[in-house]
Amino acid sequence: MTYDPLLPFRGSSLIRTCLLLLCCGLSGAVSTTQAQTRAYVVNEFENTVSVIDTSTNTVVGTIPVGSGPFDIAITPDGARAYVTNDAADTVSVIDTTTNAVITTITVNVAPIGVAITPDGARAYVSNLGSNTVSVINTSTNTVIATIPVGSGPYMLAITPDGTRVYVANDLSESVSVIDTATNTVIAAVAVAPSPLGVAVTPDGTRVYVTNRESNTISVIDTGTNTVITTIAVALGPREVAITPDGSRAYVTNQFGSSVTVIDTGTNTVITTIPVGPEPIGVAITPDGARAYVTNINSRTVSVIDTVSNTLVATILVGSGPFGIAITPAPLAPLVPKSKDECKKGGYRKFGPPAGPFKNQGQCVSYVESRSAAQP
Repeated sequence: MTYDPLLPFRGSSLIRTCLLLLCCGLSGAVSTTQAQTRAYVVNEFENTVSVIDTSTNTVVGTIPVGSGPFDIAITPDGARAYVTNDAADTVSVIDTTTNAVITTITVNVAPIGVAITPDGARAYVSNLGSNTVSVINTSTNTVIATIPVGSGPYMLAITPDGTRVYVANDLSESVSVIDTATNTVIAAVAVAPSPLGVAVTPDGTRVYVTNRESNTISVIDTGTNTVITTIAVALGPREVAITPDGSRAYVTNQFGSSVTVIDTGTNTVITTIPVGPEPIGVAITPDGARAYVTNINSRTVSVIDTVSNTLVATILVGSGPFGIAITPAPLAPLVPKSKDECKKGGYRKFGPPAGPFKNQGQCVSYVESRSAAQP
């Protein structure tokens, strides 16, 4: 088989002091994490991953990976990045703290797309050369299942509840729907020729699929697994990303050197933004303020302001920038509501970002004091 390689009180002063400590601890943790938001860009032609600091839009690191890296996904906790190596039939696992590869996993032939379940427990990898999807246990970094899908599986996306995986099958003009409980295909949705990119809305009700040969986007209703509308875009749509609020879809047009912005409420095109030559990958920051686009023919990443939908920066990266992923937003800290929560509700580990509690007794005292202060 041949294929085209281009193819995230009230109360006493004591209570106020405690709350101040809590807030300071939490805000410090959050601001530090936000300042460390990174974009990871796969450079297909030089077998590396560029790391971009999104606060400065500068490259802060380069990571060697396997041969022919193609796509990348980051775990929900931001701790690991999984990179498909098309030419090596492997997946490289990167520790995002050290920005080093910690293990390499052998999968099937020509791994292309990768997506990770919302709980971070599984990574699903589409293997273009074997018409399969490999399922990786992220705790052990071993393949635990291999699922036959349609012909030429390319990119894939997982629903927010983690129950379904949608796989775009380039050569069979279809999207395979995988049940993650059984790791079996439960439906095949016919779409237009050469489906490549796929994204699911945050509410899980719609799937957007790019069809390169027909210059269209198919919109699938996940309740019925049927196409409910088709949207015309520019030449050669490749990948698609949806804003965290679900209101916009950003589509890269490889042969149009542009990005089409779709209003997902009306499924109409609201603007088209010129970017670098042959844009491929696209990812959106956790706050939804920026879209990062890889331009494979210019060694650059275009940065789009999603409010004005204008190009605001261009970043030089490695050769052949293709897949891209952005570290997710930090998990919201928990605030204990009862003494029982101190013991059982996520406070087994104390200190930031959970708060200033050093032990369960301190957490219980906080809850009791707060309760006594309430009117």
